[in-house]
Order: sequence, then structure tokens, then C-alpha cells
Amino acid sequence: MDADANQIVVTTQKVEQRALDVPITLSVQSGERMRELGVTDIGELSNYVPGLNVQVQSANNPGFVIRGITSDSGSAQQGPRVTLYYNGIDISRSRGAYQGVYDLDRVEVAKGPQATLFGTAATIGAISFVSAKPEAGTSAALTGAYGNLDAKRLEGFVNLGNDVLAVRVAGQWKKRDGYIENLAPGQDDLYAQDQLGLRGSLRYTPTSDFTADLVLTYDRQRNSGTPFLSKNLGSTSVDGLYDAAYLGGSPYSKEILGADKLGLTRDVYDANLTLNWDFADGWNFTTVNGYRDFDALEVFDADGSAAWYLEFAERAKGWQASHESRFTYSDDQWRASFGWNYFIEDSYQYVPMSSEVGTYLQCSANLIPGLGCVAANNSVPAASATSLLTRGAFTAVPYSSWYRNEGRNQTWSMFGDVTWKPAPDLEVTAGARVLIEKRRSGYAAYQPNAPVYGQPLLPMFDTAGQTFHARKSYAAVLPRVNVLYHLTPSLNLYVTVSEGRRSPVVQLSSAAGGVPALSLIKSETVWNYEAGIKGTVGMFSGSLGVYYDKYDNFQVSVIENGRAVTRSAGTASNLGVEAELEARLTPWLSAFGNVGFISGGIDDKAANGAYAGDQFRLQSKWQWAAGFNLNAPLTETVSLFATPSVTYRSKIYFEIPNSELISQDPVTLVNLRAGVSLMDGKFQVAGYARNLTDKKYLLDAGNTGGSFGYPTFIPAEPRTYGIELTARY
Repeated sequence: MDADANQIVVTTQKVEQRALDVPITLSVQSGERMRELGVTDIGELSNYVPGLNVQVQSANNPGFVIRGITSDSGSAQQGPRVTLYYNGIDISRSRGAYQGVYDLDRVEVAKGPQATLFGTAATIGAISFVSAKPEAGTSAALTGAYGNLDAKRLEGFVNLGNDVLAVRVAGQWKKRDGYIENLAPGQDDLYAQDQLGLRGSLRYTPTSDFTADLVLTYDRQRNSGTPFLSKNLGSTSVDGLYDAAYLGGSPYSKEILGADKLGLTRDVYDANLTLNWDFADGWNFTTVNGYRDFDALEVFDADGSAAWYLEFAERAKGWQASHESRFTYSDDQWRASFGWNYFIEDSYQYVPMSSEVGTYLQCSANLIPGLGCVAANNSVPAASATSLLTRGAFTAVPYSSWYRNEGRNQTWSMFGDVTWKPAPDLEVTAGARVLIEKRRSGYAAYQPNAPVYGQPLLPMFDTAGQTFHARKSYAAVLPRVNVLYHLTPSLNLYVTVSEGRRSPVVQLSSAAGGVPALSLIKSETVWNYEAGIKGTVGMFSGSLGVYYDKYDNFQVSVIENGRAVTRSAGTASNLGVEAELEARLTPWLSAFGNVGFISGGIDDKAANGAYAGDQFRLQSKWQWAAGFNLNAPLTETVSLFATPSVTYRSKIYFEIPNSELISQDPVTLVNLRAGVSLMDGKFQVAGYARNLTDKKYLLDAGNTGGSFGYPTFIPAEPRTYGIELTARY
């Protein structure tokens, strides 16, 4: 955590407070601390926040995990369970959530259900990104970095303005080569990056009582393909983890999948307008309004081999709009916040598939014994199956199909919190969100009969040119109660009880005969009970929290026949501990550490079926980080700085039901950023290294190929290092 992070002013409870005075388990990382650690991507941030794991399989498919509970579904019909907020607006839809991490004021990670604070998606927590706002004066910064893998990064900001009108423009550009060589002709190496983020902010403050903030953001990715590597097919064996792969794609990739190469093309546009008015003594009115549009096309080789077998793409496109207004009041004995919110999103996920009939049948069913699918030298014996099965009548029979799911979801809600101070050292808070939700799902599929074979290759049903729709409405009340006791002005105890809810799923597909198949998955609910202590004592600052979560109708996302679907796994529970500690040893040296422990999963009882006793997806039982921050003056204007850190994560499973094959043993990573600061910090020269020991481990496993009997494995980033130059004005 930050040096004395408890003193950072946050807006988690919709009013400005010290983090110390927020009666929930809250981790805060300031923009300055993230720069010290060398955090330039959202996935790196989670190494330093207990109870948080962010897995970026691609910018189109990030996974956000709080307290072992994952939110990463790409289906437009399914709701998230971890809220992402960007300047007060919900951006939780998975395919539109990822964006660059640069020029941030802070990141607040609130653990536990937070429906009254962050909306219905905050089933088990929220991640709130707050960008740096324009301010009076003139300032600027520019950082340039170069490292291995021909990695280049430019980022910075320019701030101009006065007390009435100020503007700030910030951006980040990152580009690097892929770290997995791709032997397939015409393809790029895998996991190359080309990312751009731009943000323009305008602050208007005509009086001391009124502030208007307009923030416009653009985020773009032009990344190469994801390395879905197979252990069973060809030379893409992951035994060496970073060995060369052979991911070829479809010869009809441009025509059917939308692009001629594996990779991601993604654009996100975001607009945010916030008005803040102190209209009377103790009273404030705030309205936050946002619009976000995302459009992404990702082409991937799901079988992880040279075969023209499971070639897929995903086109995810949609928009979100949100309006929230709230009043807050505060005096010596009372604090209250109440308001309303309207949220609407409209998105779809379109998934085309390209294959060759004989290759598909041979690789899936081994119709010709002894022929095989893909040889170790990346030749494809299965490619001759069509000729053999048709006695030379055909040499290759192309096949394509697609399915599309849609979601148009609306939520109307009213919320309120009231805090009473019956004594100077005691605060009691009670609140609730009342919501009405309307969910409309759509589904269409083109699954034609394959030539020669006489039926669709994928076990799905054609909708005969129709798009099916289903609508359902729901209502819920989500309460919370908190008690905060001030042991001293800088040390607090807290207890909290709250309820969280993940939206029901109106899961729509098709059945035999081309008729709608509707499956209604009930809402997932969780009751959270926790207690903790946070504050500062002498040179130490930190927090300790203990929590217990009880889930009903726990929703799991599983891949069946190449399609992600939602199932109910029954009941689940979680018992955990989270702690953060910082020690200010001298004015120029501090040490920090954090730890999270989770003992939980799906309850081990017969009613939970195949999921009974399973650990949550991407949940590590133990997670910790430790390091120190050195900033030692050498002269009046020159100082030496260093921030080495070690992070640890225990074993995780990538899928439910758990499988030892689809898992990753414990991982320990060493990171370092160090250098020299000149001219009172106006110039910096730094070196950085992430994964300094070059630990080889998996980022993910299973994936789409796993549902066809060929699980694939994604290697995590190897050692990266480089030099960084920064100038500030």
C-alpha cells in the first residue's frame, strides 16, 4: 500500500473521506505509488492488492477476480459480478472494460458487496479508476522507455489552466514484439502489442461551489494473436512454454472470420460529464453521466495447431449509457447520501467458425485409425481425411458457421446511506439499493449441414434465419450496515454486513427443430460479514480484515461445444483474511507488504453435483507481496531511488470443475525499478525488470479447445527489462 495510504482522500462512499474512515476493506494505490512500482498495465496492479487478481488473456478478454470470484464472461446475456468504475461510471461489460493505465490519481479497490455504492455489478467488490484532473497552473511530464522484445513506451501529460478553466491531455503508447514465435507462414509472432490510450479532460470552476468535469477517452489495440498452445497437436507443445508455435488460422480468414491474420482490433470511446455543486451549508448535489462504446474483433486459433480445424473469431460490439444523481448531507452528527441511477447497455457477441470437414471429423472422432490429426513436424495428416473418406471425390471441403448472442439490459435504481454519530467515536451506517431490472436476450445461429457429412459440425442448432428474443424483469433490495469505532483519531475498528447480487441470466439459444431454448438462471446472492482494523500507529500504517461470504445459486461459466454458457453450481462459501502494512523506517526508506488468504469454494455436498468441493476459478488460497521503497538523497538535487518487490500466488485452477491438468502451481515473481532522480525530480533515469528470474508459468489453460478434447495453454509474460527516461515540468 502507499506510504500512509490511510490518509489518502477517497470517494468510495460518494463523499470525500480519508481511506482510514471508510468502514469497509479498502485498498488504495495512488498514481505516484504505481509509478514507483512500474505498473503500466491493469494486470500488473493486482500483484500489489491482496484479494485481487486481474488476468488479461487479451485486452478483449480480461478477467477480474476479487476474493476468488471471477468476472470475465464475454456473453452479452450474462451480467458481471465485479464492478469496474471509471470516473464514477460503470464500465463492467467484459469486452469493453480494459483500458490503459496512465495518468491516474488513484485506484480504489473496495472488497465485499457494494451495491449501494457501486451498483448492481458489485456482487463481491469494485475497482474504481480515478483519472488525474486538470488543475490551475502549467505542468507536464513525458516518459520514454525501451526494453527487450523491442518494447517501446511513451506516456505523459500536459496541464494548462487557472482557477476557473483548466485542461489536461494525457496519453500512453505501447508497442512490443510477440514473445512466442509463430512458424505459420504469413502470421505474426504471438502476443505482440500495439496499444494507444488518449484522454482529454476539462475542468470548469466558475465559483468555489461548483465544478464541472468533462473527460473524453479513447483506447485502441492492434495486437497480434493470443498463443493458445496445444500439448497434443504438433510442435506447439508447452513443455518449454516459450517454444515456437504453429498457429495458422483459416485460408478463408478474411472472408469468414473478418481478418486475414490472428490478432485483435479493438476501439473504445468513452465520454464522462460530472457536475458537483455545494448548494447549501452541508449539502451537495452531484450528477455523473457517461457513455461508452466498444468494438472489438479477435481472430484466434482455438485448437492451437497447424490444422484447419477450430478457427474462430469473436466480434464484440456494444454501448453503455449511465446517469446517476445524488444528494449528500453532512454535519457533526449525521451524514447522508441518496439518489437514483439509470443504466442501459446494448451489446452482442458474434462468433464465426471456419473448418475443413474431413480435418474436423478426423481430429474430433479419429475416423481413420492411425491417420492422426497433426504430426510433430506440423504437417497435418488429417487434411487427407476428406479425400480418403470420399475415395478421391473431394480433396477439401470448407465449412463455416456462426452464432450470435445479444443482450439489452436496463436497470433503474434508488439508493441511500445514512450515517449516525451517537458518540464522537462511533459511527453507524445503514443503506440499501432498490432496483428494477429488465433483461432482453437475443440469439441467432447459422449452423448448416456440412457437405458429405450431412449435419452441422458443431453440436448447435440452426435458427433458420431467425433471431430469437426473450425478456424478463426482476426486482431486488440490497442492504448494508456498517459500524465504525475510532480507537484514536488515526486508528479505527469496523464491522460490516452487506448483501450482493449477480443478475439473473436470461440464457437463450436454440434446440432441435430450430426452436428457441430458454434457460433462466436465478440471481446469485451473497451475504458478506466482515470486521477489521485500519490506521496508523507510530511508523506503521495498515489494515487487517477478516470476512465470511455465503453464496446461494453460485453461477459458473463453462465452455460447452465451443460456447460459453452459465450454470448454477449451488451453494458456495468463503472465509478469508486480508492485511496490508507499511513501515516508514526513515524519511527516505519504507517497507511494505500485504497478504491475502482465502479458504473457500463450492460447498462439498451432493446437491452441488459435479462442482461440489471445487476451488473457485482463478482463486489462490494465498497471495502476498513485499518490498521496500528507497528514495535516498545523494546531494541537494540528486537522489537515488529503488523499489524492489516480490509477489507470490499459490496454486490456481483455471476451470470449474477443477482439473490438475488445467491448473498452475505456485508462482513467485521478482520485480525491480531503480534509478537516479536529478534536478529535484525534474529528470529521472530508471531501469526496470519484471519477472526478473524469468519464471515460466501459465496465464490460462483449457479455453475453447478444451471443450473439443484439446485444451490449450497460454504462457505468461517472460522476463522483461529496459530503461526509462522521464522529464517533468
